[in-house]
Amino acid sequence: MARALVKRVLLASPRGYCAGVERAVETVERALALYGSPVYVRKQIVHNSHVVRDLEERGAIFVDSVEEIPEGSAVVFSAHGVAPAVHAAAAARGLITIDATCPLVTKVHTQARRFAEDGHTIVLIGHAGHEEVEGTTGEAPAAIVLVESIGDAELVSFPAGAKLAYITQTTLSVDETREIVDVLRRRFPAIEGPPTEDICYATSNRQWAVKELLAEVDLLLVIGSHNSSNSQRLVDVASAAGVTAYLVDDASEIDEAWLDGVTVAGVTSGASAPEPLVDGVCDWFRAHGIGDISEFSSAYEDVVFRLPVELRRAERSAA
Repeated sequence: MARALVKRVLLASPRGYCAGVERAVETVERALALYGSPVYVRKQIVHNSHVVRDLEERGAIFVDSVEEIPEGSAVVFSAHGVAPAVHAAAAARGLITIDATCPLVTKVHTQARRFAEDGHTIVLIGHAGHEEVEGTTGEAPAAIVLVESIGDAELVSFPAGAKLAYITQTTLSVDETREIVDVLRRRFPAIEGPPTEDICYATSNRQWAVKELLAEVDLLLVIGSHNSSNSQRLVDVASAAGVTAYLVDDASEIDEAWLDGVTVAGVTSGASAPEPLVDGVCDWFRAHGIGDISEFSSAYEDVVFRLPVELRRAERSAA
């Protein structure tokens, strides 16, 4: 049983699904209804193991490459975006493509192309190997230099007179990214940036909500899969403020020993974690004798993205 000191659980808000994730998951569901099983999905549609398993049970098949997909099949591109070379490879195989790239990621792709066309060398602030970074880099591979940290920003160098610009992955730490940009601006005063911040509203809002919550809690549980960048950033925000935080895929990963000395526990979830996982964690606390569970609201979100145009057109044609 949980330690007796735990008296309350506070739920951060906003938390969980963002508009881009909702759009991507619904896209796969609607594609299955339209085309039947199987519908192929390149990479994980979103970075959450529960979502992926649920869609697999419904008939989605997740692949690493479009070369694995039978010619003429339907494929959905994930919310993280893909490089132009992936679109070309899909077209060469005659695939029916539905692009579920988050519109906020598409905005970054557009910025990368425009900066490259204008002759800029582009500093992409992000994490190596992340699918979003790979997709963005593919828009202008000869022009993009990846910077992952403040240390990288201090060391990166460019030829004298080079036109520089920076863009960012959408799921980064707001505070760390600001520090990296500050270093780049100090070292390269003429560097240009995007017209508006690239870090998405949902990532920013969830980090801000956690910051508001931290003054009230002794421990933070972040619900999200371990390959979810935005979920890991929520752990980082808590850790930077001196509050112990753990990333859990679901309630089964909670360790009762974490609750030693904890009076108030906080719970949040990453932008790709469905709300039933939060419900499961709340049920875990109730089963351990902690019934005082309440919302700690910070902001309200009402952002909605339309479904991909390819899907909407196909549905109209089939009606």
